[in-house]
Amino acid sequence: MRPGLVALAAASLLVLGAAPGEGPPRPLPARMADTGGGSQLITAVAPRAGSTSGTVTWWSRVDGRWVKAGSASARFGAKGLVRGTKRRQGTNTTPTGLYGLPYAFGIDKAPRGTTYRYRRVHQGSWWCQDNGSRAYNRWSEPRARDCRAAESEHLISYGALYAHALVIGFNYDRPVKGRGAGIFLHVKGRGATAGCVSVSRDAMRRILKWAEPKRRPHIAIGTASGATAITRY
Repeated sequence: MRPGLVALAAASLLVLGAAPGEGPPRPLPARMADTGGGSQLITAVAPRAGSTSGTVTWWSRVDGRWVKAGSASARFGAKGLVRGTKRRQGTNTTPTGLYGLPYAFGIDKAPRGTTYRYRRVHQGSWWCQDNGSRAYNRWSEPRARDCRAAESEHLISYGALYAHALVIGFNYDRPVKGRGAGIFLHVKGRGATAGCVSVSRDAMRRILKWAEPKRRPHIAIGTASGATAITRY
């Protein structure tokens, strides 16, 4: 091989995460700063902060190594992605960061084999996004008196989008008013989201059957590189 080609091959390996002589690149979770401490992880990666599409991959830790369990194309917020600590409500941006997955829900019943806590959506099911409500960024059934309908999501009205979903723990444990509410991993629609991450219905069903509460799955959302690179989380 000519010297120029050798240099090019070496540079390509470095970009992929492996130096010459070190074998294949390490899987994405192995290159991350934190994976949440469990043995299951979902990664949602967009090429750039301004992207509205990318890839969701779910991983299992087996015998000390991260193994890819599945992958699917994904959609992000209509205004791209932004660091979770800087996000503002109503900006149509997807928050980057590492988050827990408190529970799943859906208009349809849980796929057979689902072990994750799964809450069915009913006519009276709402997700409160009213900054003035004590139920902010929480499921509310029936809708809390101090939670305005115009500032909330009537979950059943979302139809196929909420056939199945996982709550992403962004701004969830200690909600900061104005930062954002109702960030989910849910079924894809025709375009970008209002800040959620979406995948196909089939992928959503596969993820729910794969997720195991005892393995403490988390989701990491980020970009391929830059200030919001997923490897930083």
